[in-house]
Amino acid sequence: MKPSIDTVDSSAEAKLEQALRFSRYAQRQLDSEPALRNDLLVHLHRPFSREEMLTHLDAACANASLDESLLRSTLRILRKRVMLRLAIRDLAGMADLTEVMTTMTHLAEVTIRCSLEQYHNWLTQPDQFGSPIGEKSATPQQLLVVAMGKLGGGELNVSSDVDLIFIYPEDGETNGRKAIANHDFFTRLGRKLIASLNDYTVDGYVFRVDMRLRPHGENSPLAISFAMLEEYFATQGREWERHAWLKSRVIAGPAAATAVLMEEITRPFVFRKYLDFEAYEAMRSLHAQLRKEVDRREMHDNIKLGPGGIREIEFITQVFQLIRGGRDADLCIRPTLATLQRLQQKQPIPAQTITELIDAYRFLRKLEHRLQYLDDQQTQNLPDDPLDQALIAAAMGYPSFADFLQQLDIHRNHVTRHFELIFAAPRKSPAHDILTSLWQEHADDSTQVAAATSQLTTLGFTEPGKISARIQQFYGSYFFQQLPPARQRKIKSLMPILVEAIAQFPPVESALERMLQLLEHISQHTAYLALLLEHPQTLPRITKLVSASQWATDYLGRHPILLDQLLTPRGLYQLPDWPALRRELMYQLTHANSPKSNITEWQMDVLRHFQHAQVFQLLAIDLEGKLLLETLSDHLTELADLILDNVLNLAWQGLKKKHRDRPAFAIIGYGKLGGKELGYASDLDIIFLFKDNHPDALEIYTKLSQSINTWLTSHTSTGVLYETDLRLRPNGTSGLLACSIEAFSQYQHEQAWVWEHQALTRARYISGDQQVGALFEQVRKEILCKQRDLAPLRQEILKMREKMLNAHPNPTPLFDIKHDRGGIIDVEFIVQYLVLGYAHRYPQLTGNIGNIALLKLSGELGLIPAETAQQVLTAYREFRRLQHRLRLNTDPELAGGNTSQEKSAGYARIEAEHLSHARMAVLQLWEDVFGG
Repeated sequence: MKPSIDTVDSSAEAKLEQALRFSRYAQRQLDSEPALRNDLLVHLHRPFSREEMLTHLDAACANASLDESLLRSTLRILRKRVMLRLAIRDLAGMADLTEVMTTMTHLAEVTIRCSLEQYHNWLTQPDQFGSPIGEKSATPQQLLVVAMGKLGGGELNVSSDVDLIFIYPEDGETNGRKAIANHDFFTRLGRKLIASLNDYTVDGYVFRVDMRLRPHGENSPLAISFAMLEEYFATQGREWERHAWLKSRVIAGPAAATAVLMEEITRPFVFRKYLDFEAYEAMRSLHAQLRKEVDRREMHDNIKLGPGGIREIEFITQVFQLIRGGRDADLCIRPTLATLQRLQQKQPIPAQTITELIDAYRFLRKLEHRLQYLDDQQTQNLPDDPLDQALIAAAMGYPSFADFLQQLDIHRNHVTRHFELIFAAPRKSPAHDILTSLWQEHADDSTQVAAATSQLTTLGFTEPGKISARIQQFYGSYFFQQLPPARQRKIKSLMPILVEAIAQFPPVESALERMLQLLEHISQHTAYLALLLEHPQTLPRITKLVSASQWATDYLGRHPILLDQLLTPRGLYQLPDWPALRRELMYQLTHANSPKSNITEWQMDVLRHFQHAQVFQLLAIDLEGKLLLETLSDHLTELADLILDNVLNLAWQGLKKKHRDRPAFAIIGYGKLGGKELGYASDLDIIFLFKDNHPDALEIYTKLSQSINTWLTSHTSTGVLYETDLRLRPNGTSGLLACSIEAFSQYQHEQAWVWEHQALTRARYISGDQQVGALFEQVRKEILCKQRDLAPLRQEILKMREKMLNAHPNPTPLFDIKHDRGGIIDVEFIVQYLVLGYAHRYPQLTGNIGNIALLKLSGELGLIPAETAQQVLTAYREFRRLQHRLRLNTDPELAGGNTSQEKSAGYARIEAEHLSHARMAVLQLWEDVFGG
């Protein structure tokens, strides 16, 4: 039931009297203008909305006699009404922090836009200056007002100034009777706008305006062009300006120009494509300057700038945004509270830390507003006057100022502690300085050398001289010498930490070599050196990985952004949750904060980083020895399927010519993808099928196929997704890239070679239209279940095996696990023969269950001796395991003296006597099946 007017009035009156004692500003306004009281009481029950503000301004602007004086008066009267209602609602407990910040932000936005629009209209009259015209585009130009700071973040306080920057797209001239340069026009317009807000009149003011955040500050032109800003960012933009521009937001100006400014000019300056861990040191420096200023001005009781204040909370949120925002669109937001809440979900720091920061932020912002309500002063200082102290304590809900201070100190101590933990310079080990002295360019102090050598021995190095010599050689290399001095210093700071880590992972010479290789790769971006310096605890984890695998070393070197994964070691060793990851990838690809320009490049990078991160996580678990090879292959296959599914959707969305909402099209996987036996670096054998009678279907699906291949194989700054092999399509490289299911069926029934039917034994539907996938599976089973004459089939398979053997000669005395007789390919050919030869009698052989399961099934069906089947499937499993370990280089002793040579050639070869019993089992089964 709706309350009566009298009830509302009575309640409103009580709340007004309750709140008025906390605001001398409100008291003065109501005493000087009693008419405001009735309006306030009538509307106190609801927030002052943006729509209500606009209604007030629209009514005034519709007045034909509107002039500068009336405009200024209108803006100030609105401010007075908004401030009164907001202050009373807040002080009476009717408004939360979000309402306060939102209302003040709306007030700033609507008054700025209204004033800008009126002055633009007045100045562009034909008898005045006319419209500013761009010299390149020859189109009318408009001023963009960029809000910075709390207005940009949508979190303006109740007595804040507004930090603004005026920007216009192009230089040129106006087209009116008094033609002037665009720059002069927008400077005049900007001055008019500032005065309309900032100047004090009999009605007060609207907002104090601060323009000092523009490039070059007070020495800069008042209004600057896009070109000037872009050049400034590229040549002179400083680290603190990245923090400032992080909250930048266009609050007035045309949408197209806004998109250009924010996406093409501002975003690349604020957010780096890589993980920018140099932001820690930059923030430390900025904070140190702030602390000096606080000390100089004795502002320790300032709840914004003092220790444990609002600014330190903002610094914490901003450092994570600057580090990760270039890779994580979720952090490309402006409000401090919203950012803290997202960090709570992502947990780069403990959840309890974020909770305490959120509580402190809410408390400090509430306190800030109560300090400002007293006299409408822009202050964040605690009062010295005992009466004001009592008022502030009561307004905050405490019986005394001492009780209030106790709670304030709790919050500020939390903030200070968390700030210092996050930004503390990493601690050095006791051995750090001793080891550093050993590898100086002129390390001729025998005492220092002896001390460092002794330290190396203490760490467990049996040949410290070799280690020292190798590091000295590294410092003398051309690579190191041509690095900038700052980067050389970072590496030298890292070296002692690295050496201490290496000592834990023998053989130390191999571990050192790989870590030096990795250093060469990652030092191309100082941000990754900064990551290691800021988080030295990651070095043992990295060393553990690279000491176990040359492949891991190379992979990290190609994708150093993955070092970030090591900052959450518990998460690194968790197996993927594919349904959750599927949702996460979709969320990232379609994120509202993703760049509006170059969206395809952005999505390509998102896919690549996602794929690399999952591979790296599986690699870490694998190197721990906690993953069966079959399980690893299942996960790598699941990952490839997920990527293909998303790539198909993205490629279809990107096609200009389409005739339906969803394509009648499917991706089919062959080989290791089809058989779910993918390794870390496996190619994807795929073909593309469709069932669509539209006259343009072939053209459209061919372009779709080309686009899918481009999405997969293009090299971007973040690397490549997968190499693909499309040669298994009908007629191979001379065939059409996309094939109709009817043509595919006809080709398989009438033209395909036996080896193409062999390939079908390890083929499956991956992604796309399920009906097309079902039709493919129907054709596949028809082909595999055809009754064949076994003798000619045997001969065809033997000929193909001979061709493959000749194509991969092995001149070494080593056993090639994959290609030599008695190896992996022999097992695969045996299985393929059994499927093609007997599936007409035993259709269950057509199941895509993998070679191991098919060998077991063949034994159960009596096609081969069950005991032999067991021996061969055991041999096959061991061959794959060994091949995998050799490619990761975790078992170099298994290979002969040609390890590196054979590795570089892409072969997995071992000493011939290894697993000779397994080879014999395979050769015996080959003899049983093929008869020689």
